[in-house]
Amino acid sequence: MKLKFLLLILFCFLIAPVFAQEGKALFTLQGITADSASKQPLSFITVNLRTEAKQLLRTVVTKTDGTFKFDKLPSGKYVLSMVSVGFNPKTVAVNLTGSVNLGSIAISEQTTQLKTVAITADRAIIKQDVDKLTYDLKADPDSKSSNVLDMMRKVPLLSVDGDDNILLKGNSGFRIFVNGKPSSMMERDPKNILKSMPASTIQSIEVITNPSSKYDAEGMAGIINIVTNKKISGGYNGTINLSHVFPVGGPRLGGSFTSKQGKLELTGYFGGNIANSPQVLNSITRLTTSGTPTSLNQNNTAEWDGKNGYAEIGINYEIDSLNLISGQFNINGNNQDGINTQSSVLNEAGSVTQAYDLYNNNTAGGKGINVSLNYQLGFKRNKQQLLTFSYQYYTFNNTQDAALTASNRVNYTTPDYLQRNRGESSEQTFQVDYVHPVKKLNIEAGLKAILRDNNSDFQYLGYNSVTDNFEADPSRSNKFDNNQNVFGAYNSYSYNLQNWGFKAGARIEGTFIDADFTSTASQLSKNFFNVVPSVSIMRKFKNSSSLNLGFTQRIQRPGIFQLNPFVDRSNPNFESSGNPDLRPAVSNSIQLGYSRSKKASLNLMIGYNFFDDLIMPVVVFDPTTNITRSSFDNTGKARLFTFNGNINYPITKKWSSSFNGRIAHGRVQGVVNGELVKNQGFMYGASLNSGYNFEQGWRVSTNVFLNGPNLSIQGTSNPYASVSFTVNKDVVKDKLSFSATVNNPFSEYRNNIRDSFGPDFTQTNINRTYFRGFTASLNYRFGKLKDAVKKNKRGISNDDVQGAPSGN
Repeated sequence: MKLKFLLLILFCFLIAPVFAQEGKALFTLQGITADSASKQPLSFITVNLRTEAKQLLRTVVTKTDGTFKFDKLPSGKYVLSMVSVGFNPKTVAVNLTGSVNLGSIAISEQTTQLKTVAITADRAIIKQDVDKLTYDLKADPDSKSSNVLDMMRKVPLLSVDGDDNILLKGNSGFRIFVNGKPSSMMERDPKNILKSMPASTIQSIEVITNPSSKYDAEGMAGIINIVTNKKISGGYNGTINLSHVFPVGGPRLGGSFTSKQGKLELTGYFGGNIANSPQVLNSITRLTTSGTPTSLNQNNTAEWDGKNGYAEIGINYEIDSLNLISGQFNINGNNQDGINTQSSVLNEAGSVTQAYDLYNNNTAGGKGINVSLNYQLGFKRNKQQLLTFSYQYYTFNNTQDAALTASNRVNYTTPDYLQRNRGESSEQTFQVDYVHPVKKLNIEAGLKAILRDNNSDFQYLGYNSVTDNFEADPSRSNKFDNNQNVFGAYNSYSYNLQNWGFKAGARIEGTFIDADFTSTASQLSKNFFNVVPSVSIMRKFKNSSSLNLGFTQRIQRPGIFQLNPFVDRSNPNFESSGNPDLRPAVSNSIQLGYSRSKKASLNLMIGYNFFDDLIMPVVVFDPTTNITRSSFDNTGKARLFTFNGNINYPITKKWSSSFNGRIAHGRVQGVVNGELVKNQGFMYGASLNSGYNFEQGWRVSTNVFLNGPNLSIQGTSNPYASVSFTVNKDVVKDKLSFSATVNNPFSEYRNNIRDSFGPDFTQTNINRTYFRGFTASLNYRFGKLKDAVKKNKRGISNDDVQGAPSGN
């Protein structure tokens, strides 16, 4: 009886709170957990609901889309705690007076220390998403001592050839963004900017292999997005890197800075270098077969001094939880002075028919400016629902001046001459984006207008011995203006199940081109309309692996460098120019990828691309003038099979290694000078990196690179291998580090050999470059950041113009 009486009292005690709350309002508490770095939703996060006195009430696990929800909660003060392996615990205090949607809650990756034993959750260097691959430079110790171009050799799907030109899946048709937006410095001179950009100022490199329909359709192989160090936290921090490179190169300085006070965040990054190259030797040999066979032999020297720099500042202001404005300003520039000499001999039927020595004093340079403004509006009912208005303006110009003087003339009658070229591009972009999530379905739509103006003014001034002046030659001078307006609309859908991810959509683009040759009073007008589909599918497996399948159609639009009709006559036997009659080309890409991330990280991808009317460099020999002319034309039809593989493997806790490789087979054909020209072959490349961490902050590493031939419609380049050794020392842990690198200690020079052919000629260009080099670098990190601040989730991404060709 006593036992029954005690049970009755206990039962009444337990149900008393229920009856006490009867009639009171009950509320809902919900939110979304997301990775603080990638902003992607996090699934299977444990969320604990506690009272203000830390008494545990309920526990839930987030769904695959990162959402969690607690129903039927009375008003009061609560504490949410979120925990998961590999992430720092997150605590959020809530004063519940009504139903609350906390929106996105950022959780950061974990690195903790217990007494003297460091327990570190290793950051995955490579992360595979449904349509892109991310390489985390912060997880790679070599980023402390390398520039961004060097680090790109280790990024899956990327490679760097012997002339420091970047290739994506073996293709040069792609765009480079900085923080998701185009930049004038990447349009003008990407490889030299990336050489001067310390990798320590970069957070990650994203390779968007299968761009969704929200991206503009240009970029045959995809998009490379460089994410700078923008710590979205309260307080301040920064990085400064000082290095010196010799014998080719010079001092380099770069850094980044972030400061957040209240609702205002300022970010910035900068870099620059002063560089020089001692004299090197080059040569050109050309054999012709049309008419009377000829042989041309040229021996050249080249030396130069240059400098470049860039700086950007960004401002973000959170008006309230639903309204955010942000803006960026970037300025960049470069200048180079060079001296080239040339000795040329033309033989015909065993005798010298022409000879001369040429002295070329040349300068080149340019500058660019970017300005952008974004306004983001959120919605109370769902903070993942966003409406964004964006505007961007950028402009860049390039100048080329050359003074050429000939001596020791044999049947060479061309007077001394000057060349001047002024090219400028400006662009305005207006964009509206809308994101509407519906449970597991995410809908995106947008409108975009890009207004471009490309112009050039080039002059050829020949020396008049009568007047003792240089006078413009109207037949070799012209002013050119090209207006290119692109109007687009897109609709994209992404859907996530427990182990599946789907993304599909379509983009409609209209291109309107008007060109005006002012000097010759001639015009041309062209309009193009394209419907561009995109599909990506991702399947996740239990063993931390995934399979990706994608199809997309891309557009190759010519840029100012390919359109500019300026004729470069700095070598009298060779002329090069752009082609203002170029039209956009279309490519189709299918790819299948596999990734696995456990102790070893493995990424594999096979792909197939086919192109029609591809914009290709075209070389034609004129037997009447003995001049070889290079330009561009929509003459190419090509197909490309690719295989890319990457593996990162920690052999021990202190010894790590990685391998990045690619192999491709290309076949291309086109009509050149009225004849069908075909070329095919294998292209390959590989990099092997291994590093060992010693005690007291010492690290040694070695990198071995192999670059195979690079194929074009009329030529191929020679393969080569290189090696580097690096020593790093943490002088002050996580603050100050020193590194020293030696590149190719066993070879002072390397010969870059390019073999070209046409219907009636063969040609070999040999450019000698310094191969042995030394770099010393200091890297300093300072500051500390705390609370997260929001960033615009949408902005302008103009990825629709063919990137500028590499410099000489």
